[in-house]
Amino acid sequence: MNRVAQRNLAYETVAQAIRFIRRHATRQPELDEIAAHVGLSSYHLQRIFRAWAGISPKRFLQFLTREHALTLLRQNNDILATAHETGLSGPGRLHDLMVNCDAVTPGEVRALGDSLTISYGFGPTPLGRVIAGMTARGLCHLEFIDDDPGGLATLRGEWPLATLLHDDEALAAIIDKLFPDGNCHRPPPLLLRGTNFQIKTWEALLKIPSGQIVSYRTLAGLAGTPRAHRAVGSALAQNRIALLIPCHRVIRENGDSGQYRWGSERKSALIAYESALVRQRGRPGENLGRD
Repeated sequence: MNRVAQRNLAYETVAQAIRFIRRHATRQPELDEIAAHVGLSSYHLQRIFRAWAGISPKRFLQFLTREHALTLLRQNNDILATAHETGLSGPGRLHDLMVNCDAVTPGEVRALGDSLTISYGFGPTPLGRVIAGMTARGLCHLEFIDDDPGGLATLRGEWPLATLLHDDEALAAIIDKLFPDGNCHRPPPLLLRGTNFQIKTWEALLKIPSGQIVSYRTLAGLAGTPRAHRAVGSALAQNRIALLIPCHRVIRENGDSGQYRWGSERKSALIAYESALVRQRGRPGENLGRD
């Protein structure tokens, strides 16, 4: 079996295990049961799961609960307030970890992508298949598509006159780094397409550290529009760059996860994954700008 085939098989195994954990989280299945479901020994599942997600299946399960989301929200108020007051772009180390963003101009939006070349590719992640689109100025598109054969339609709809080049290999390195294996990866630059308000909201999302969550109202405050929490929700719904623009870190004030463009179950899984990984590293709140 070649390397690509081995990689895809490992992805399918981890994805199957995650789906099983999400479906049965309320009864806390043991590792042996999860391993039996995917047809592996506990040892081999543990090893593959850690290689893909950076945490163990048990650790993932511990954080996949509504109660933990409520606890994070209560804890996060003080953490974010302190980080916001000190200025997250000030310290040099934090600045190096920020996602660099560029925005398209109104003229480029009107041109519908004319003269723009976008390389795109498909690839697996532990939480579903994605499509990624990259320009010379940065990543412009990243969406979960699962098994949807029309996953390219949204990208074509946004940039109808752009030249699209299918190159899975060119995008593989970016997709591989979306779920780190314990190593620190610098995120790619992003090319954002949206209204001024939407871009301002998305940039505010980058102030939320990995492993932390906030309410829509808190995010509105970070964006400088404290009374526009409903409009902030609409801006999140228009986000086309999953994970790196972390709209999954925003939940309702009552602790409910709320809507997510790529599914509420996936949103809960992402919150659990990031929380567990940060706790395992022992540095909650220090992974600003990376997942």
